[in-house]
Amino acid sequence: MTPRRKKRLILVGLLLAGVTTGTALALYSFKQNLMFFYPPSDVVAGKAPAHHAFRLGGLVEKGSLKRRPNGLTVEFDVTDLKKSVHVQYTGILPDLFREGQGIVAKGRLGPGGIFIADEVLAKHDEKYMPPEVAASLKKAHAKGVTTAETQTP
Repeated sequence: MTPRRKKRLILVGLLLAGVTTGTALALYSFKQNLMFFYPPSDVVAGKAPAHHAFRLGGLVEKGSLKRRPNGLTVEFDVTDLKKSVHVQYTGILPDLFREGQGIVAKGRLGPGGIFIADEVLAKHDEKYMPPEVAASLKKAHAKGVTTAETQTP
């Protein structure tokens, strides 16, 4: 092998190694930042990741909102009309947050199956509902589950 050909081979090898390393780092970063949506039924069934952040969405159950004495910590239950998950959030809630409304919370599962939220997003008008929450509720309605409001006489 001539010295010139040897230099080209080394250059191509280094270039290939650099591209491979860059691709591996990009894929690893993408995997770390990937966040899936889970309805409360999947979280209760154990389908949600235990040590990775994910989004939880559904309706805030009526009568479940409780504020702790420190003023910033709130606890409430999120339901998809089949199952519910207890959520704990420390921070300022969105102005549109209230019981019976659709929300999406970002966070992790804590001890005892409590969802520790880092961020809570509420719907922005009367007709909007996050697409994931709407799909989850549509599945529940298709299976014959209805809201508490439609069950009362």
